[in-house]
Amino acid sequence: MTTSTPIDTAAVLWSASGADQTDRPLLIIMHGYGSHEGDLFSLAAHLPLEPVIAALRAPLPVGDGWAWFPIRDPGNPDTASVDAAVAAVLSWLDALPHQPREVGLLGFSQGGAMALQLLRAAPDRFNFAVNLSGFVASGQQSGDTLLAEHPLPVFWGRGTADGVIPVSAIERTQSWLPGHSTLTERIYEGLPHSISQVELGDVVNFLRTQYVAAAAEPTV
Repeated sequence: MTTSTPIDTAAVLWSASGADQTDRPLLIIMHGYGSHEGDLFSLAAHLPLEPVIAALRAPLPVGDGWAWFPIRDPGNPDTASVDAAVAAVLSWLDALPHQPREVGLLGFSQGGAMALQLLRAAPDRFNFAVNLSGFVASGQQSGDTLLAEHPLPVFWGRGTADGVIPVSAIERTQSWLPGHSTLTERIYEGLPHSISQVELGDVVNFLRTQYVAAAAEPTV
């Protein structure tokens, strides 16, 4: 059994603090393999203002950066390692002093895989996921049946020149997402394993749609 390494709460980058976090949605951002919490946090200035953004540092040190799970078989990570990372994020979320009224997920590469795996592990905890140049992990998850019955919004963006994510992982994701999400899929010609300005614009539009929809929902 793989032991879960906790999220370093001192390393989390927040877009707001204190009272500014109250009664606002939360957007959890997760970086890719070998990167750090400051990488995707640079996108915060371009994203909608509705959510409080929390950029997490992955728990496993690798080189000069951090990883959510080891890479042994690219695109097909060990299930126990992914589950341990998911458990760490859920524990961090549980420990927040003020629970957000809604939670979205956004990740790049490994972080994108994490966004989908969190959605699969606890679909009742999250409202949507953004998967940038990532993939869905193999195997079954406890929330897969619920997602098939009540799919949640997912944005999946990737480039045609991405040489990092194996074709087998892309094909697995192509097979899984349509039956377990209300999918917004974008493919960017010539884009390598990165995020373009065009893709960022599409992500912003997707997020705005989610927050407009949430605001329109009646409160009990």
